[in-house]
Amino acid sequence: MKPASVCGNHKKWLCIELPATEYKEAWDLQGDLVAARKDKSINTDIVLLLEHHPVFTIGNNGRMNNLTVSEKYLEKAGIPLIRVERGGDITFHGPGQLVMYPIIDLRIARLSVPDHIEKLEEVMIRTALDWGIMAQRSPANRGAWIGNNKLGSVGIAIRRGISFHGMALNVNLSMEPFGWINPCGLEKITMTSMEQEFSHRVPMNQVRKAVKRHIETVFGVELVMTGLSELQGLLCSSIPRLS
Repeated sequence: MKPASVCGNHKKWLCIELPATEYKEAWDLQGDLVAARKDKSINTDIVLLLEHHPVFTIGNNGRMNNLTVSEKYLEKAGIPLIRVERGGDITFHGPGQLVMYPIIDLRIARLSVPDHIEKLEEVMIRTALDWGIMAQRSPANRGAWIGNNKLGSVGIAIRRGISFHGMALNVNLSMEPFGWINPCGLEKITMTSMEQEFSHRVPMNQVRKAVKRHIETVFGVELVMTGLSELQGLLCSSIPRLS
């Protein structure tokens, strides 16, 4: 892949960093942003960066037999299981995993779906390399891999040309819940994290900075930081055109 380089006429994306967020809240926000991008009431692509409270999500074509414990077991553990419209099978999100949701009009960005996915992988691969972790792609499954160990996942959805969902990079999160599933629908693979590979805890604030830097380089954009209240103001102003 040949990543775009930042140049004088590069585009600007809004970037919102959120605190630990319930999955459904972030999912609903993505839906609102996709609708606003679709009807052009928001004319800028947007990136959300956040961590989730513990949750399992399963994609459109995911199979419940890739959950290797009972749903009652999950209920007892207090971890919800949510079926969503992204690609991919079942995965886990939790504190210590950095999630990036880019809401992008692929036609305006002139990105094909494979190119978009490759760029998300590239952001994770370059971020890992900042800590001397040599990740790469695998023909078996999209994402960032270290041998047969998966460091980061990619799963997107497209709605009328607008891409949402995105990537999840394992930084310092607990690996135990991944033992309750066949991650991404693949048997006999192991999930890993930057902490495990680096043999030391990796500061999440530094990983966030690295991810933002690599987003700019790989996608050829400038990130403009904004707050959730400003974003909600843009959404509120678009409500008459969304109804």
